[in-house]
Amino acid sequence: MTRISTQERQNSILDLLSRQGEVLVDALSQQFKTSEVTIRKDLRQLESESKLVRKFGGAVRINFQTKENEGSKVSFQKKSIARTAANLIQEGDRVVLDSGSTVLEILPFLLNRKDLVVMTNSLKVANLLTASEYPPQILLTGGTWDQQSEAFQGKMAEQMLASYDFDIAFIGAAGLDPLRGTTTFNELTNLSNVMASNSSRVVVMAEASKLNRKIPNIELPWSSVSTLITDDSIDTNSLNSIIDQGVDVVRAKAEDI
Repeated sequence: MTRISTQERQNSILDLLSRQGEVLVDALSQQFKTSEVTIRKDLRQLESESKLVRKFGGAVRINFQTKENEGSKVSFQKKSIARTAANLIQEGDRVVLDSGSTVLEILPFLLNRKDLVVMTNSLKVANLLTASEYPPQILLTGGTWDQQSEAFQGKMAEQMLASYDFDIAFIGAAGLDPLRGTTTFNELTNLSNVMASNSSRVVVMAEASKLNRKIPNIELPWSSVSTLITDDSIDTNSLNSIIDQGVDVVRAKAEDI
């Protein structure tokens, strides 16, 4: 095999990950005819750049792109919102994460944060965080699997959440109503309310485009929300309406990532 540069090898590893979802150190070592020490160094570097998550014997893909991805602009908006949200987390915080697609974008910033306690109702969140080398302490709610939200819901999940107090909750939203609060198609909304009730600070993460969605079910009224992190395309009327209801609105700039 022709000798390739470190950058070319790492790009090839990412290409394999995108196609396979997982790579193994020993297989990569044989394929690239280099030592396992070198491959592990590559994986550490790529993990530090939030491009993969290492696990025992290899690495897995970080797939934070969602079914509703509307193009690179939306992806950048989600990532900028997540970066802004991650800056709110203090050392030793007890954090609760819901299963929203924008909330999932915060995960690269939580890798190897063993100082944190993270509770979630999302198997995807738990699996990705525990795959890192020094994961946070993970608590999973359990409960009844809900296919629509791809997360656990129901009384058991609510009781588990209610047993803890959290410093900060990160909650997504299918829609935003500037007068009423966050909205959802899913009628199973009580879990989000328990997350909010048991958290000192409630942070909603949602793109401004969700203001255009007409969704009937209120999930969290603005009175339950401390902070809305959105992107800088939010219109002035909506912005002022939400601020008037006591919510701190932070506008993340996509170009800042």
